[in-house]
Amino acid sequence: MVWHRTYNLNAMAKRKAAVTPKDTKTYIFRVVLEEDRWPDEPPSAAVWRAYVPSLEHLGAATWGETQQEALKNIQEVLEMILEELEEEGKPIPSAAQKEVTILRGPAVSITR
Repeated sequence: MVWHRTYNLNAMAKRKAAVTPKDTKTYIFRVVLEEDRWPDEPPSAAVWRAYVPSLEHLGAATWGETQQEALKNIQEVLEMILEELEEEGKPIPSAAQKEVTILRGPAVSITR
């Protein structure tokens, strides 16, 4: 069974210098969360896979024993990817820009 739902994750870009609210960007990514198990395994053996389809080639995929753990892990992965892109002076790949919202300044996202 595959579940496709949209989740908002705040990934704040880390900077070595002091960050003021006007320098802050909030990234909101569309994340796919799906139950994952081998066909011969019982449902109780399932884990949860979380990924950002357009950033998967950069490593934006992970898993967790629960949905919450998978979402926490993908947030950490996205923070690392953003930090690496920033350090290399690269933008978010154009294919991913359709699946990410970038807000200037601090923000809060709520997923229900």
